[in-house]
Amino acid sequence: MNVPGLIQFDEWQDGYAQRVESMRTSAVRDLFAAASRTDIISLSGGMPNINSLPLDLVSQVAADAVLKEGVSALQYGDTTGRVQTKEVVATLMHDFDIHINTDDITITTGAQQALDLLGKVFINKGDVIITEGPTYLGALQAFSAYEPRVVTIPFDEDGMLTSTLATELKRLAQNHIKPKFIYTIPNFHNPGGVTMSLERRRQLLELANEYEILVIEDDPYGRLRYSGESVPCLRSLDAKVVYLGTVSKIFAPGLRTGWVIAPHPVLAKLNMVKQGSDLCGSALNQVIVEHYFKDVDWRGNLAMLARHYHARRDAMLAALEELFPPEAMWTHPTGGFFVWVTLPPYMDTTQMLPTALDRGVTFVPGDGCYPAGSGLGKNAMRIAFCYEEPAKLREAIVRLAEVIEDRLKLYRAFIAAGVLKR
Repeated sequence: MNVPGLIQFDEWQDGYAQRVESMRTSAVRDLFAAASRTDIISLSGGMPNINSLPLDLVSQVAADAVLKEGVSALQYGDTTGRVQTKEVVATLMHDFDIHINTDDITITTGAQQALDLLGKVFINKGDVIITEGPTYLGALQAFSAYEPRVVTIPFDEDGMLTSTLATELKRLAQNHIKPKFIYTIPNFHNPGGVTMSLERRRQLLELANEYEILVIEDDPYGRLRYSGESVPCLRSLDAKVVYLGTVSKIFAPGLRTGWVIAPHPVLAKLNMVKQGSDLCGSALNQVIVEHYFKDVDWRGNLAMLARHYHARRDAMLAALEELFPPEAMWTHPTGGFFVWVTLPPYMDTTQMLPTALDRGVTFVPGDGCYPAGSGLGKNAMRIAFCYEEPAKLREAIVRLAEVIEDRLKLYRAFIAAGVLKR
């Protein structure tokens, strides 16, 4: 019997696999319950603004999925996905100068499943993988099940510091360690908000080829640019790159439809483990995706969404500039959903979060975007501008600024009293 407020004895404790002990829940998922409160302004979740989708057209697309496709939309399908869906993906990729055939693609249950499959295919316990630091917490969660050693490479406004990557790869090679892959989010990084420059992209690929390391390019935000010039995808520069895409940010995350583009030997292994994972993805969801991108002015809808996000980004950056203390620094994204805020090193955003919740605002503490136990990111936070209206974003920054100022006042008081040293 479950009794609220009591710690429950777990009679299966000794039966769980050891890998579960090294896993942790997603900070974003943990905050969903709080974010659903009407008095909370959520800066934590990267939830797309689907409120402006033309629901009448989407309803027709969903109806057509059954009325036009019949029982095939409700039946089991190929593990790799419907050919028609892969044809749509191949067409979408032409915009990024990625020219592929349907046999270069596997449809996945969101790009998140692709991360899990890649971990399952490549990572043995103790293997080294390389990511940006910080990186997407969902990727860390997916990879952690396979118990890798994660090496993080910092970034600046031009993306991953490839000079640091070169130094790290040389050090690893001297110790006879070959990383399994480099995982990167080059466009409008999650959580960093930065975009990797073309020069850095070329340097990354040169290093990967020199050391014969696979590169995984995760690109959920690539079509959501609000300013600046576009930069070629890594996959368009090197066909050996594994590319992950999704409709979550350009259509609807609830459809859980993503894809992997990879060299055929890699794709064969992914498809093999995918059979044991889900047999096949949802044919119905895939058909809905097909009809949306064929029958609806999706580019017009996406342009409208981008205008909304652009206004929200501008509102957040303006509020940060006006209200945050000079001790804080933050990134200035040209697209995507996120801003990465860095506070003085003596501050701990995980400790700040309960106070922020009391003030009615959520964010993602920075340490969740680093490997567990690394001790990194404690003085940072990820804040999302994609979901809330501009006025609410400003109010959220007002509340966060008050929380931060309270912490700064306490620190200054301790310094003045001689309890702490600068």
